[in-house]
Amino acid sequence: MELKEYFETVKGTGVLATADKEGRVDVAVYSRPHIMEDGTLALIMRDRLTHYCLQSNPHAAYMFIEACPGYRGKRLFLTKLREEEEGAEVAAQKRRSLSSEEDAERGPKFLVVFHIDRVLPLIGPGD
Repeated sequence: MELKEYFETVKGTGVLATADKEGRVDVAVYSRPHIMEDGTLALIMRDRLTHYCLQSNPHAAYMFIEACPGYRGKRLFLTKLREEEEGAEVAAQKRRSLSSEEDAERGPKFLVVFHIDRVLPLIGPGD
C-alpha cells in the first residue's frame, strides 16, 4: 500500500518529534499527515514548540501507531523543505472544522512540507 492510501485509510495516532538547534527535544501528538502528489509529506501546525524547533533544525521523526491490537504502524524520518502560513494550501489540506472564532483564538496555522528520508515499520529494523 502506498503512503498516500495508507494515511487516508488507516486509523491511528501520530506523534511528531523535533529538536531545536541546541538539541532540546519536543514530542507532540499530530493527526495523520497529508501525502502530497509529489511524494512529500505535509502537516498543519500552530505556532507552538514544534514549529519553533523546525525553524532552527529541519529534521523530524513522525511515528504512526495503528488503532488495532498489537503494535503496527510506521516511523518516518523527515527533513523540512518549506512552509506556508494560512494560505490556500493550508485551507485545502485541513480536515478539522472549527468556527472562525475558535480557529482565530488558537493562533496562526502553517502547512509544513517535508521530504520523506526513510520509512520503517513501527517495530523492527525494516528492510
